[in-house]
Amino acid sequence: MMSNKPNAQMHLGAFLQDAGHHIAAWRHPDAPVGAGMNFDHFHYLARRAEEAKFDMIFLGDQMTFQYEEDESLGRTSRTVNFEPLTLLAALAVTTSKIGLIATASTSYNEPFNVARKYASLDHLSKGRAGWNVVTSWTGGEAKNFNRSEVMEHGLRYRRAQEFVEVVKGLWDSWDGDALLDDREQGRFFDPERLHILDHQGEFFQVRGPLTISRSPQGQPVIVQAGSSADGQTLAARHAEVIFTAQRDAGEAQKFYREVKSQLAEWGRTPDSLKIMPGIFPVVGESAEHAREKFEQLQELINPEIGWAVLARHLGGFDLSGYSPDDPVPDLPLTQGNQSRQALLIAFARRENLTIRQLYWHVNGTRGHWSVFGTAEEIADILESWFREGAADGFNIMAPWLPGGLDEFITQVVPVLQKRGLFRTAYSGSTLRDHLGLRQPASRYAASGAVK
Repeated sequence: MMSNKPNAQMHLGAFLQDAGHHIAAWRHPDAPVGAGMNFDHFHYLARRAEEAKFDMIFLGDQMTFQYEEDESLGRTSRTVNFEPLTLLAALAVTTSKIGLIATASTSYNEPFNVARKYASLDHLSKGRAGWNVVTSWTGGEAKNFNRSEVMEHGLRYRRAQEFVEVVKGLWDSWDGDALLDDREQGRFFDPERLHILDHQGEFFQVRGPLTISRSPQGQPVIVQAGSSADGQTLAARHAEVIFTAQRDAGEAQKFYREVKSQLAEWGRTPDSLKIMPGIFPVVGESAEHAREKFEQLQELINPEIGWAVLARHLGGFDLSGYSPDDPVPDLPLTQGNQSRQALLIAFARRENLTIRQLYWHVNGTRGHWSVFGTAEEIADILESWFREGAADGFNIMAPWLPGGLDEFITQVVPVLQKRGLFRTAYSGSTLRDHLGLRQPASRYAASGAVK
């Protein structure tokens, strides 16, 4: 196999979603009761991922019900979950190496709060924190934060650009050696090594400084998950990891090239950004056996929640009134998650899907790339994507938990390790170490302000 990464190793993240990523995972006989509010469940998953030497665990978040408050709401487990940073702070104590990434919205937070919380997590975990930047696109979230509707897409991303700039500026408030703790001279810190941001912008006026010292990683790792044009611009400027949803190798290679080609404009190198598509793997004794396991989950989907899931991923368009065997109609992009809408419509067109087929696809894998097969077959596909410039690693979205993640860890990971594609031991202790990312210099270093 020709390769542009002959000696590199891929990165792996575990995307933890209550009972699993299949919408009916909570009904799986092996899923724990009340998984979304079960700390022991998350503790087990984090420890298992760390034992397997994963780079990170990742917790997504939406500050509302994921589906509308109608008859479908009672048919999904995705209604109650821990606040992710609180959960990660607890998991920081029970783990020692694995990275800890959580989502926080730039639409319904303030930069100072976000900067302080993630810096705190970085200190608590000794350098393992990461922030997944999202702009929030659901109407339910808007209504929970004093708004009647979602902000326009372009406006959300303008706000996000400024938001991230302010957070990064606040993270540079203190030089690494600012705290002196000189008890004899009575000097706790050196005022010359403290920096006031005094930001005045379109959306934010933030004086600073941050009331927490510079974190172990210099700055927590910045992650981004949008693939729209605005999302790519945000990623090229700020992101160090992208979680994306490409389903086709050619499509993934194109996205990989396009995003990495934008980095030079911001003075960045290709290695400064890791692209990690989500993968929904089902491991079986054969590909047929894996699909049988998947179909058992599909049979647990209730149609009421099934149609709600499809509508959510299509920007709110309800297709339940159409004939299921009709082709997927042309749908305009909404102010919601435009990248996911566009990917799904493009997939439906490319595969000539009917509404029924798209329904089963979205409900099964949430629109992400699904892989069915033996451990060797799944490893073959991951290796192909990795070596041929479609990914730097993968965000593992287990169909159900804990079993789906356990199967990937016990069966697929050893194959990747045997091929030299994944680590057998951690070589560092921080998330930046795992990802091969440099520690960012303070913005004040170039001026000579940092000693």
